[in-house]
Amino acid sequence: MTGHGPHYPALVAALAALSLSVMLVSVFVGYAHIDVLAALGDALARRDSLPALALVQLRLPRAILGLAIGFSLGLSGAAMQGLLRNPLADPGVVGVSGGAAFGAVVAFYSGLSGIFALALPLGGIAGAALAALALYGLAGRGAGTMTLILAGVTINSFAGALTSLALNLSPNPYAVFEIMFWLMGSLIDRSLSQVALTLPLMVVGWALMLSSARALDALTLGEDTATSLGFDLVGLRWKLVAGSTLAVGASVAVAGAIGFVGLVVPHLLRPFVGHAPGRLLLVSGFGGAVVLTIADIAVRLLPMHPELKLGVVTALIGSPFLLSLVNRMRGQA
Repeated sequence: MTGHGPHYPALVAALAALSLSVMLVSVFVGYAHIDVLAALGDALARRDSLPALALVQLRLPRAILGLAIGFSLGLSGAAMQGLLRNPLADPGVVGVSGGAAFGAVVAFYSGLSGIFALALPLGGIAGAALAALALYGLAGRGAGTMTLILAGVTINSFAGALTSLALNLSPNPYAVFEIMFWLMGSLIDRSLSQVALTLPLMVVGWALMLSSARALDALTLGEDTATSLGFDLVGLRWKLVAGSTLAVGASVAVAGAIGFVGLVVPHLLRPFVGHAPGRLLLVSGFGGAVVLTIADIAVRLLPMHPELKLGVVTALIGSPFLLSLVNRMRGQA
């Protein structure tokens, strides 16, 4: 199957249906058995039964965020790999992930996260925004691709150093443990208010990246050719950086660091779209949603308490894949 002709719409439709299916399964899976249909009836009738509260306050936000964050990571990974024309690029290459993580750590460190519930995601979003501003300041308006990469690596390294400094200086060892566990990535105990805060930012980011599909396809012909076809490459770079900042920054702000999804999923699906980066965007988004939601279901089914962190699971799965990819690329070279 390739991405040309009638196969591409069928592939998108199949992945979209699979995404919704695994989201539905996610709603039904939990540590305690509840009658989901009865709980849904209670919730719609505004009856505060225990099953209804578990459904609305725990399972539904977790399922929605699993789908949305997976879509954000998969889409951003495909966008960054298409922009940089580098199969090893991931959503964190522009420094947004590190900035969002540091912003959330500041919310922990300052005690704001204990004062009001949304301090943590708000801190992460602020950190992502500051990282994007720093990227713009370092790289400049007319930055080339290599300049963006170097600026992003610099910001990620600096944000990581500041995060380590905050952990080192924390006077409360319990706060250190809490920060460390959060940095591992998880969807436990997320709320609908966090969904309402972060989902609109992700949707705007998705729109920015998906609207760049034709320009990414043109970029495969070379920067000069893409420019001659009428595409503004400077505008394309910053549109994709802004989209990735919104989508990935909001994801890290609400769920912590979840790696490898944005790296692995585009590689798995690229052959099915004829290696066209524009067609890969939407497909990778749905693929990321499927992979992350299945991983989140898996951590609930594993007989481990407390449950394994989601970021640990994706790293355990993604690391061997990355190693095999590097070996294959070395063999081709």
